[in-house]
Amino acid sequence: MISGEQAQDGTSEAAIRHDYANVNGIRLHYAESGSGNDLVILLHGFPEFWYSWRHQLIPLGRRFHVVAPDMRGYNLSEKPPRVEDYSIDVLVNDVIGLIDHFGATKAAIVGHDWGAGVAWAVAQKYPERVSKLAVLQVPPAAAWRANLTISQLLRSWYMFFFQLPRIPEWVIRKNNFKGLDGVFKEKVVRAGSFTDADVAAYRKALSQPGALTSAINYYRANVFRIMRGSKPAATSEPSTQTEIRKGRGVRVPTLFIFGEQDFAILPRTVRGVADYVDAPYSELRIADSGHWVQNEAVEEVNAALLEFLEIL
Repeated sequence: MISGEQAQDGTSEAAIRHDYANVNGIRLHYAESGSGNDLVILLHGFPEFWYSWRHQLIPLGRRFHVVAPDMRGYNLSEKPPRVEDYSIDVLVNDVIGLIDHFGATKAAIVGHDWGAGVAWAVAQKYPERVSKLAVLQVPPAAAWRANLTISQLLRSWYMFFFQLPRIPEWVIRKNNFKGLDGVFKEKVVRAGSFTDADVAAYRKALSQPGALTSAINYYRANVFRIMRGSKPAATSEPSTQTEIRKGRGVRVPTLFIFGEQDFAILPRTVRGVADYVDAPYSELRIADSGHWVQNEAVEEVNAALLEFLEIL
């Protein structure tokens, strides 16, 4: 366990600790803050790692036991080689394994980007293991399909490009991951949300052996399944194979946060998210934030999360 030492990203925040957990047949690295019985798990997206939650770990850790894993395939976590090792159902079981690892019966799940997709699926398949659900930027898959337009498909062009073998890796790796500067410094609404040191941390994480292909495999394993939808499973139990819709939606209290100037997701694509939640629901729209909402609108996101999670 690392505590009070200089972290991989160059910070020296003593309140953030680092360790590993063996879950679902793999070894996951995680950062954590705080302690106690109220477990909160923060799930990052592409092309990030636990550092995506650097602005949330300490503030939330003052009240909760907060854990931000490197999702499988990312940074210091293990990187299984097969595309199917990154299917949503497998990722869901990683999260359940983390809850078990910390000896908890349930946890609040917070997710952004691909972490949001996994968070929706965890809450749907295992509602008894989720105390609360907070999702940033990404609607449930059924809402995505219901609201899908040509304009959204054009915004999502990269998801289809990532289906190609090897070429996406070559493009992203070019010039020492130069494209990351554009992703984190140009595709923001609030200038200065990411420093050069932040981008260097993301570059280092994505440069870990096998990490880039593993990260892209999230798209290869799941995009077409999400686009076409899945037939309801022949069981009364909730499943990630089952459509989320009214009457059989997410059954845990849910907060949805959306930065309305997202470069990848149009506001109309997240219409009617409440219709897919059969539990108390609240929503925060942030007009002057983009996709990286927990890094761009730090104060607004932290305040909303703390208020929402306060009673677990």
